Amino acid sequence: MPTTTHPHAAPLTDEEAAALDAHWRAANYLSAGQIYLLDNPLLRQPLEAAHIKPRLLGHWGTSPGLNLVHTHLNRVIKQRGLDALCIWGPGHGGPAVLANSWLDGSYSEIHPDVSRDESGMRRLMRQFSFPGGVPSHVAPETPGSIHEGGELGYSLSHAYGAALDNPGLLVACVIGDGEAETGPLAASWHSNKFLDPVHDGAVLPVLHLNGYKIDNPAVLARLPEAELDALLRGYGHEPLYVTGGDPGRVHRAMAAALDTALDRIARIQRTARDGGWTERPAWPVIVLRTPKGWTGPAEVDGRPVEGTWRSHQVPLPGVRDDPGHRAQLEEWLRSYRPEELFDEDGRPRPQVLACVPDGERRLGATRHANGGLLLRDLPVPPLERFAVPVDKPGAARHEPTRVLGDLLRGVMDATADRRDFRVVGPDETTSNRLQAVYGAGGKAWQEATVDTDEHLDRHGRVMEILSEHTCQGWLEGYLLTGRHGLFSCYEAFVHIVDSMVNQHIKWLRTSRTLPWRAPVASLTYLLTSHVWRQDHNGFSHQDPGFVDHVLNKSPEVVRVYLPPDTNTLLAVADHVLRSRDRVNVVVAGKQPCFDWLSLDEARAHCARGAGVWEWAGTGNGTREPDVVLACAGDVPTQEVLAAAGLLRRHLPELAVRVVNVVDMTRLMPREEHPHGMPDRDYDALFTRDKPVIFAYHGYPWLVHRLAYRRTGHQHLHVRGYKEMGTTTTPFDMVVRNDLDRYRLVMDVIDRVPGLAVRATAVRQAMADTRTRHHAWIREHGTDMPEVADWTWTG
Repeated sequence: MPTTTHPHAAPLTDEEAAALDAHWRAANYLSAGQIYLLDNPLLRQPLEAAHIKPRLLGHWGTSPGLNLVHTHLNRVIKQRGLDALCIWGPGHGGPAVLANSWLDGSYSEIHPDVSRDESGMRRLMRQFSFPGGVPSHVAPETPGSIHEGGELGYSLSHAYGAALDNPGLLVACVIGDGEAETGPLAASWHSNKFLDPVHDGAVLPVLHLNGYKIDNPAVLARLPEAELDALLRGYGHEPLYVTGGDPGRVHRAMAAALDTALDRIARIQRTARDGGWTERPAWPVIVLRTPKGWTGPAEVDGRPVEGTWRSHQVPLPGVRDDPGHRAQLEEWLRSYRPEELFDEDGRPRPQVLACVPDGERRLGATRHANGGLLLRDLPVPPLERFAVPVDKPGAARHEPTRVLGDLLRGVMDATADRRDFRVVGPDETTSNRLQAVYGAGGKAWQEATVDTDEHLDRHGRVMEILSEHTCQGWLEGYLLTGRHGLFSCYEAFVHIVDSMVNQHIKWLRTSRTLPWRAPVASLTYLLTSHVWRQDHNGFSHQDPGFVDHVLNKSPEVVRVYLPPDTNTLLAVADHVLRSRDRVNVVVAGKQPCFDWLSLDEARAHCARGAGVWEWAGTGNGTREPDVVLACAGDVPTQEVLAAAGLLRRHLPELAVRVVNVVDMTRLMPREEHPHGMPDRDYDALFTRDKPVIFAYHGYPWLVHRLAYRRTGHQHLHVRGYKEMGTTTTPFDMVVRNDLDRYRLVMDVIDRVPGLAVRATAVRQAMADTRTRHHAWIREHGTDMPEVADWTWTG
């Protein structure tokens, strides 16, 4: 937005106030009509049962307040020439936002059949919450939206994510008072401590307090005003209050509050960009108190409705069958005087559109809400600059995420001027070995600093806050407005955003069906500090189940990668950072890990997603294997290779095939996932009838679920994490969960026909070694030398 200060606008003239009221009444009429009307959109005939939808769905209570905000944002956008985006937080505000996008013409531009006339109005109303139509909440189908209204709590973090690195953008954010009770929303108030007034845009929260949720009072709405004021000032905001139920007075108060807020924002930005700001500014927030269900029925069947929880959804539920309710609905709709708002053809009259801005400044048409239109390819540097040399498998070790940090630093350097890439995470960038990124800029921070602080930077692009919800919300808002990023997190605690990733996946899946929605950069999780190296933190930090959660979701969208070494992680990172419209989960260790593949081999392996490591098996690939040792994940890969070495030494006549899986979705049938293997490829890799011992990073039943339809599923035996964890040694973690090399050898002996008798002594030796392991770690506190000092000898 402009950095110059606008003089405080004069109070509204009567003509301006009348025009705003006309637009607001038109939006209210269209909102109510969407909930109720199947036909007769302009009430040209008396309302009949046939004009009413058979199922009444939708939410009226929040709609008049949202319409007020939309109307007044139109005025200041047009008057001040702003680029603006609005995040609509109240859960089911769909009728209001759809109504306004129809009024400003953006809806009809996307859907020409929903024209801005009587015929289009009929379609607009009919399609709402109707089979084959649109949802009752703000959704991907809603022009101007980046925020799914089906779940509450994320609006403010989305708004801040949209404002980051968008210095010319105003992001208004309407926060419902029910939403304001959620943990994610409460944490996201602190986002203003990370907003850089020089390089970022502005966020203007509008806390809409209409008093109630579904059938309970809202906490913030019942706080004494002095307490609410202290809370918001404690969050670092300067509150402006708009309160009332008289439309004329509220219009004037809202206009004055918006003008004051925008003047303050312009002053803050101008001062900061001129180099005069040395402390974190106090940004404005508007507190809007209007009645729930405002302008709707005051009473229904003798019970109060307007201003109560009864107006939350459908204030008049029986209009199709109850003539009295139907008459009351007609009176309600006619109270907006639609004949003054729409002409004979059903088009909005000039007065209604007087406040609406033009072109892409319309909230329904802003390109910032269709971020793929603004997206530029990410300049990922050549991997050869970062790859580790691999002369032979297992000859050296590196920390995979530390090397990835070098690559990410290269991306940060390459985007320094364009500022469209960020790394977010809950206070774990250094812990996860990604600290190389600080060489390209520090951690965003607008609070005070002390001498012992490191890497804090008022203009930084690394985002750390100990709230996974806020990190996720920031990144979603950033990606959906046309930028790139990465979310780094401890594996066990990414579950905190399970529900948020659900919503984002649903958003992406729906967006992919809408031709007018341009693809956006993928949301990529780097999960490290993973289950097998949480031996020091113990049981509470051990949970590899986020992969299971994500793989339950839309196959068009989700991808899961478990790179076994450093170069494979680089190859995976190169792919996911360039991808579009995906949720990628990458699980990789931060501890020293053996290097198995050269960069070229890693690229080829990633392209396949799963493949045979001939150098690791026995039989030289000249005959069908007796057993397949499969693995997915860095620690399982090491244990499988160690088991293969033991089998080579003790049972040299056994033909062992080693298969590594880097893309978990390859295990699924092609019919169920785009990356799934055709049956013939799966059978060629794993065989149709030979035992497959699969060492998997996470919960073992996931592999069974992915592969249950395969021909050889009955021969598949999976080892993985079984909730057997504590504070112990690294190798004891795999022993406790029966994923260790000795147990894998025992599994081979148990499952290859004839070995149980011939290899009894070998099996016993493996069991004895496990017993010796237990005694050793209790005496020495470290792993046995043959484990701690193990290397791959080929």
